[in-house]
Amino acid sequence: MNTAKQEVATLLKTLPEDCTLEDVQYHLYVIEKVQRGISRAETEGPLDQAIVEQKLGKWLDC
Repeated sequence: MNTAKQEVATLLKTLPEDCTLEDVQYHLYVIEKVQRGISRAETEGPLDQAIVEQKLGKWLDC
């Protein structure tokens, strides 16, 4: 896994030259959330389908 500094350097290389600071912040936020989710899945295991449906049922008409 890359260090935070390496992640930022890679991100900055991929973003367009005219991106805003808000664009950078958003992408860093998404990267952090994805990494946190992967880490959680590795330690706690994946969620059961029934649990996911129960959690999403709050927002969806299931």
